[in-house]
Amino acid sequence: MSDGEKAKVMAMGRIKSFLSGARLDSTTPPPRLFQLRSSKTFILTTICIAVFTDVYLYGIIVPVIPFALTARAGVAASSVQSWVSVLLAVYGAALLVSSPLAGWYADRSSSRRLPLLFGLLTLGGATVMLCLARTVALLVVGRILQGFSAAIVWTVGQALLVDTVGQKEIGQTLGWVSLSMSLGILLAPLLGGVVYTRAGYYPVYYMAFGLVALDICLRMAMIEKKVALQWAVEEEAAETEGISGPDPEQGLERTEKSDEEAGEKVAESHSPDDGGTTETIPVVRYPKWPPVLTLLKSRRLVAALWGCIVQGSLMTAFDSVIPLYVQKVFHWNSTGAGLTFLALIVPSFAAPLVGWVSDRYGPRWLSVTGFVFAVPFWVLLRFVTHNTLNQKVLLCALLALIGLTLTLVMPPLMAEITYVVEAKEKQNPGRFGPTGAYAQAYGLYVTAFAAGTLIGPIWAGYVNDAAGWGTMAWSLGLFSLAGALPCLIWTGGLITKNNPKSGDERAIGGPPVHGRTENVVEV
Repeated sequence: MSDGEKAKVMAMGRIKSFLSGARLDSTTPPPRLFQLRSSKTFILTTICIAVFTDVYLYGIIVPVIPFALTARAGVAASSVQSWVSVLLAVYGAALLVSSPLAGWYADRSSSRRLPLLFGLLTLGGATVMLCLARTVALLVVGRILQGFSAAIVWTVGQALLVDTVGQKEIGQTLGWVSLSMSLGILLAPLLGGVVYTRAGYYPVYYMAFGLVALDICLRMAMIEKKVALQWAVEEEAAETEGISGPDPEQGLERTEKSDEEAGEKVAESHSPDDGGTTETIPVVRYPKWPPVLTLLKSRRLVAALWGCIVQGSLMTAFDSVIPLYVQKVFHWNSTGAGLTFLALIVPSFAAPLVGWVSDRYGPRWLSVTGFVFAVPFWVLLRFVTHNTLNQKVLLCALLALIGLTLTLVMPPLMAEITYVVEAKEKQNPGRFGPTGAYAQAYGLYVTAFAAGTLIGPIWAGYVNDAAGWGTMAWSLGLFSLAGALPCLIWTGGLITKNNPKSGDERAIGGPPVHGRTENVVEV
């Protein structure tokens, strides 16, 4: 091989190593700031900022577009409400379609880094397109690209966090992700409205470009746990930074499983009471179904996904109606419309605490309480009808209470996805193959949430137009109640079983005894 060909091969190897994080050879030293860049805290920070950036760019359209559609795209004032709902819905549609594909690819990729970088490129292109668009068509295309990017970031990011922290801490960890998501959805309208009023259209996107730049730096610096294991670091440093070897309680265990676990095999056990005789115990053949289909056969997972659809619908329903409604009733501009969302933001700071509670006591009662308690607050919104100080206070108070109920629902349902995968894996170790199914499971979660972002704005916008604010409010209240019943029955395991924690051995029938496969409850 010539020197030129060797140089070409080395260059390709470096590019591959950069994209995937793979080590070039045994002599390659660890990257600079290795322990910091591969720590749990840094990975969690990176994913939270990535989620916030994607969701921020989703929500920034809320207070800006109703005014920009007429000024930049020439849309008639009578059609603004419909186009706002459409632009919000196409984002959800793109998220809905692309999330399962993103999960499938991420579980088969050698690294989570490459999909995240691809999502970053898509996000950058979408932001530029939305910033420069002067037609409705380009705005729609930009929103679709945003949906693709969000599918990658949410799906791969949450799977990466499971790889990093394992099941025991996943509720609290996803509580931080939930906080980032809520802040992005609810803070973007606030900042977008204020900046648009004070500084104009383009400064709104300058903030977005700044977030994208920060996102670039963090995603390029992050070293995921699976990649970090390529380097033999000292044991004390590994324990300090959380970069230990495979742990049976964590998602990395399945990367060490051999492919032999996926077939039918015979195990031999010697009992001290039978005189050394050999007992042959058949091990169940693992299902040949793709992981996604295996997961969807779980009533428990389907109940969690339905809860995600309802929660996503309720969270995004305000986006298409609040700016125009407060403008009509209170005569507020985009700044006032943005500040209205502040009432929904404050309760989301409790999300990590809610996740901590979910880790210790299970997700069922938190999610059910959130859905049930939301109903009266939604119904009471119908009494906000005229321009007085009391009415303004009532609106903000009801929005804050609804924000609290949404916060009670999101972290437990996000953690429930991990609990279901863990429970099924404990029933049949290796059933999802050597790479596991976390990304595909969270692809289903993002698909469900995307369906909510598609339903919520259209429901609220069109019902408000056709039947009025009061009907919109009580109808969404009833929809919240529809999310409570399945969660009551199946979330955390079937309610008739003793399931104190969904990933707990008691929730799946206990550990196998002497290699025998025990009866397990449906998950």
